[in-house]
Amino acid sequence: MSVKLRLARRGAKKRPFYHIVAADSHSARDGRYIEKLGTFDPLLGKTDDKRVQFDAERVKYWLDKGAQPTDRVARFLTAQGLANWKHGDNPQKAQPKAKAQERAKERAEKAAAGVESGAEAAAEAPAGE
Repeated sequence: MSVKLRLARRGAKKRPFYHIVAADSHSARDGRYIEKLGTFDPLLGKTDDKRVQFDAERVKYWLDKGAQPTDRVARFLTAQGLANWKHGDNPQKAQPKAKAQERAKERAEKAAAGVESGAEAAAEAPAGE
C-alpha cells in the first residue's frame, strides 16, 4: 500500500477548507484516510499562522515510513524544513507538438512563396504606369 500525504477538501461551496491527511494513494480525494495530520485554510492571509497547521512529529513519522507528499503538501512541509520541494522546470511543455510545428512550417513556406511571387510580379510591371 502506497501512502500519500495530501489534502482532503472540506467546507461549503466557495468556502474551501482542507485537512492534511495520510491516505492510501488509491482512495478518493475526499474519501477514506488513515490519519488526519493537520489543516489548511486558503481563505486566511498568507502570513496568518493559522493558515497551515499540522503535527510535525506525525508528518515526520509518515515520511520515514515512505509516504510521498503531493506538490501542495510538500510546499507546506518545505516551509517547516520537513521536505525538499523544488519548483518544476519543463521548458519544452510550452512548445507546440510535432503536428503543429509541421503546419507552421508549411504556412511559413507558403508565405515565403507568396512573397517571392509578389516580388517577381512587381519587378515585371512597368514602373511608369
